[in-house]
Amino acid sequence: MNISVLGLGIIGSAWAKNLIADGHRVRCWNRTPKNFPNFHATIQEAVNQAEVIFIIVYDPPAVQSVIEQIQPKLRPGQLVIQSSTISAKWTRFFAEEVRKTGAWFLEAPFTGSRIAAEQRQTIYYLGGDLETVEKARPILEPLSSVIMHIGPLGSASTLKLAMNLNIAGIAQTLCESLMLCRQAGIPDDIYFGALAPNVAHSGVSDLKGPKLRQHDYSPQFSLKNMTKDLRLALETAAELSLPLEQTGQLKSCYDQGMAAGWSNDDFIGLMRLLEKKP
Repeated sequence: MNISVLGLGIIGSAWAKNLIADGHRVRCWNRTPKNFPNFHATIQEAVNQAEVIFIIVYDPPAVQSVIEQIQPKLRPGQLVIQSSTISAKWTRFFAEEVRKTGAWFLEAPFTGSRIAAEQRQTIYYLGGDLETVEKARPILEPLSSVIMHIGPLGSASTLKLAMNLNIAGIAQTLCESLMLCRQAGIPDDIYFGALAPNVAHSGVSDLKGPKLRQHDYSPQFSLKNMTKDLRLALETAAELSLPLEQTGQLKSCYDQGMAAGWSNDDFIGLMRLLEKKP
C-alpha cells in the first residue's frame, strides 16, 4: 500500500521501518528534517497518493498543524490513523475536520516503548465505528501484539491518558519508596529483591528498576511527554467535573522536573528531585 508516516519520533520511526520492511511504499515526514528512508521535505509530498496516513506527533497543537496542512490533499477513501496521545475533546474535533474531506478517521493511541514498537509488540487502543476499525486492522496487526476496540471516538484517548496516569503514579511511588530505603541504608539489591515477590511488584518496576539502579535517565518515555499527558488527563477530568487531587500533586513534581531542564530525559529522572532534598 501507499502509506504516509507523519512524525518520526521514537515510535513513528520504528513503525515506518517495519512498514517499509513489509513491502509498503512508505513516504515519511517530520517537522525537523531527518536522514531517514523515503523522507520528504514537505508534508504535502509525503501524503501524495497515500491510501493510509499515520499521524504520530507531540500534542493537540501539533496534530492540528498536521491536519490543517494535509486537509487540502485528503480525499474520499483515504484512512487517517491518529496515534498521537491527545484528549477525547481534540480527537472528536480532528475527526470532524478529516471527515469533511470524505476521508476516514481512526483514533489509535497505543502503549508500548521503543523496543515494543521495533519488535512489533505495540498495543493499540482504537476508538471509532467498527467499520473503520476493520478497515485499519490489516495495517495495524503486523505492527502490534494486541488491538483493542475501546468504543466510540474519544474513548480510546481517555483510556490512554488513564493508563499513563497509572504509569506515572506507580513510577513516582517506586522512586519515593526506593529513596526511603536508600536513605535508611538498605541496598538496592535488598529493596528490589523484596519488591519482586511483593504485591506492589509491577511492570513499571521491571522496566524502570534497572534504570533507577544505574542512575540511567536516558529516554524510553520522555518527561515532557508524560507531563503533557498528565495535563491532558487533568483537563479531561475537569470537563467531567472529576477532581484528581493526587494527579494534580504529581503534575507539580513533573513541572519541577521540566523547570530543572530534564524535559528530554526519561520521566523516571524525577528521582533526582528526591536526591536533591536534604
